[in-house]
Formats: sequence, C-alpha cells, structure tokens
Amino acid sequence: MTFVPLVFKRINPEAATDFASAHAITMAARRSVRTFSTDPVPESVILDCVRAACTAPSGANCQPWHFVVVSDPVKKRDIRIAAEAEEQAFYAGRASQDWLDALAPLGTDADKPFLEDAPYLIAIFQERFAQDGAGQKSKNYYAPESVGIATGILISALHQAGLACLTHTPSPMGFLQSALGRPRNERPFLLLVVGYPAAGTVVPDITRKPFDQVVTQI
Repeated sequence: MTFVPLVFKRINPEAATDFASAHAITMAARRSVRTFSTDPVPESVILDCVRAACTAPSGANCQPWHFVVVSDPVKKRDIRIAAEAEEQAFYAGRASQDWLDALAPLGTDADKPFLEDAPYLIAIFQERFAQDGAGQKSKNYYAPESVGIATGILISALHQAGLACLTHTPSPMGFLQSALGRPRNERPFLLLVVGYPAAGTVVPDITRKPFDQVVTQI
C-alpha cells in the first residue's frame, strides 16, 4: 500500500460556522416529493452528483456500490410496470396492517406515475461480494453501511443542485436486477427518483423530531 500526502483545506472557524449554519438550513428544506415535472435535467448535473456519491468512505475501501442512471423512457416504463406489480401485492396483503396504518397519512398507494414522469431514475446496487474478471470472489466489508453513506451524499448533492428526489423501495426489488441487467453479486439497495417537482406539488405537513431528542452531547 502506497501512502500520499493528504490534500486538506482547513477553513477558519468563522467561515466554517457560517457554512454549517447555511448548510443545515438548506438541508432542512429538503422534502421527498411524489409528483415530478417532465422537464429535462442536464445529464452532467446527475452524473456529477453521482460522482460525489462515489467519494463516500467504505469498509476497507471496497466501494461496494454500483449506480445505474436511467433516462430511457422505455426502460422507465418497464421499471414502473414491475414496481407497481410488487406494490399492488404489498398493499393487497403483503404488508402488515400496522405498516399500512403508518403509511395511510402519507396517502401512498400502488400507483407510481413518478417512475415515468421524472427525467431520471438512479438505481443503487450493493455489491454483496466483489468478483474479478477471472471470477475470483472477495468479501466486501460493511457493504450496507457503505452504500447507505454513499446514498446520503447523493441525496444531499441532488438537493443542493436544485433537484427533488424520492427514495423508492418497492419490496421486493429483485426485478431491478433483471430489468437493468446487473450481475448476481449485486443486490438492489434503493431506487432514487430525480427531477424537478411538478407545478402545484404538495407534501405532507410533517415535522421532524426535536434536535435535543435525537442528539446527545457528552
């Protein structure tokens, strides 16, 4: 293993305070939306946000993620059909009543037009194990945690780029593997719907837990 000098820019406390405060305010305005405009989004914006996600830390630097950026209308239609089939089974009996009761105030159902309306879908896959060209397998360490961190960075980058997104997790998500031609060592982690909110979009009037309820200072 070769080591190189760290490239790090230290910010003075005043600038850091201003940035942290502004960033917290910006991220507090982030909301998941379920109605998307069909307006196009520059592909370079999406790819640069994904590029930022790929800088995430990962267990033993295994980088156990793969992002599939989908803009093709036919492929989005295929994904919608497959996702709605799973969602219909979910709402018709697969989900427990407690789960359905928790979802009821949000007004969600099996119909997912946003999967076609939004200009981009980003399917995020977790590599269960690495595999080289010769078929040799190696273990990926802390894969779910690593992919979760990368997903968080991606969501933050998209929001700061002026885009809305929705974390969509139809259960099960195995159809994404076949629909997008991903290898067997990958497992669908999450489907991110990305674009601009449709005109007149509304979101549930919800609140976040008080800061002192979720943070402890010692």
